[in-house]
Amino acid sequence: MDFILNLLVSAGVIVLLAYIMPQVHVKSFLTALWVAFLIGLFNATIGWLLRGVLNLVSFFLLEAIIGLIVTALMIKLVDKLVGNFKVDGWWPAFAIAIATAIALALLGWARGGDDDYAMLKTKPNIEQFYAKQGSESNGYTIYL
Repeated sequence: MDFILNLLVSAGVIVLLAYIMPQVHVKSFLTALWVAFLIGLFNATIGWLLRGVLNLVSFFLLEAIIGLIVTALMIKLVDKLVGNFKVDGWWPAFAIAIATAIALALLGWARGGDDDYAMLKTKPNIEQFYAKQGSESNGYTIYL
């Protein structure tokens, strides 16, 4: 379900930027959906290798910027492969990468994300901290 939502949001961002920016041309929403799928596929394969090499060169200090640059490169690669999708120049591809990253981050934030460790939970009761099991003769306290 998350994959489908990410594809739909990415395709929506591509179509929206095609209406806003004159350098981006998309024939239809289905073309944008196909482009979003290919960008995701290439980011997971070729982009993963490029990110690894470039992050080693930058000592992982510029990881987010390198991720955006690699995504822009994948957008330009998809531009060469798909006939009904055209991006004129490097900066529009970089703008699509930034807008897609922001939109997907907002979607992840709105869904609540998968990182339960970062979410603030309700304050636990005092009984949960000092629950004892069995008799007190063994001297062990079990914390839940």
